[in-house]
Amino acid sequence: MAAQPQAISFHKMHSLGNDFMVFDAVSQNLALDTDQITTWSDRNRGIGFDQLLVIEPPTVPEADFYFRIYNADGTEAEQCGNGTRCVAALARQLALTKKHELVWQSLAGIFRTTVSTNNQIGTEMTVPVLDHADIPFQPEASGDGPTETSANGSRSESTICESGERFQITPVSMGNPHAVLFVDDIFDAPVDTIGARLTRHPSFPEGTNVGFCQVVDRQFVRLRVYERGVGETLACGTGACAAVVAARLHDRVDERVKVSMPGGKLRIAWSGPGSAVTMSGSATHVYQGELPHVS
Repeated sequence: MAAQPQAISFHKMHSLGNDFMVFDAVSQNLALDTDQITTWSDRNRGIGFDQLLVIEPPTVPEADFYFRIYNADGTEAEQCGNGTRCVAALARQLALTKKHELVWQSLAGIFRTTVSTNNQIGTEMTVPVLDHADIPFQPEASGDGPTETSANGSRSESTICESGERFQITPVSMGNPHAVLFVDDIFDAPVDTIGARLTRHPSFPEGTNVGFCQVVDRQFVRLRVYERGVGETLACGTGACAAVVAARLHDRVDERVKVSMPGGKLRIAWSGPGSAVTMSGSATHVYQGELPHVS
């Protein structure tokens, strides 16, 4: 009788309620397809998650691991801020490394994590991208209004049109595209309706995450995010970074900011254009499970 293929181990994790299905593809073989991912992402018939994360061997010598991200709809994403803390915690939990400071490779580029405890993990993200062409953001795609230029020379705000309505957004890339809107009351913000419309706006050829940000004071903001390929999530790490960058460009917050999202709080720091954004928060391991061999 032929030997049965070994089951594949996975881990369910979350950070501030932003939840993930995480695979170790360093010590086990793994092949994924879109149908599998969307089946597993179903919260009624599958595992349920916002993103699926994979820890892989790196392809460049300076990195410890490769970090791969898939949205719930099966599309591949460039970066996932909350996910960076989960994979960092899991890599140590599984003894894939003994290092506290790790260098990661992703579609968004190289980033670093520092693990002190599973309740406090820091990530040094990439330098925010503000140039429209590199986000990518194409304001002319829908006949947008004029853009404003901030004092540091970056184009910080644009008016985009959607179904006859005009929206003031600040486009930012944290390795993945974001559109940040400032609102007076986060609890009344039309996240589901406007977020769903803007995430596929033609001005963002690769789609975008849409952040609704309420500035409370210069050290504290509230945020809700409609994530590309997912919908509204309880938290979004790159969205928190993008919101602080946007608020800093408009001189509405200081260098260090606490960002409150429905799932919890993150601490974000950004000294200004040309510098990396740092983020710190928690990561939680929920359970370990097994699936039939995936190939």
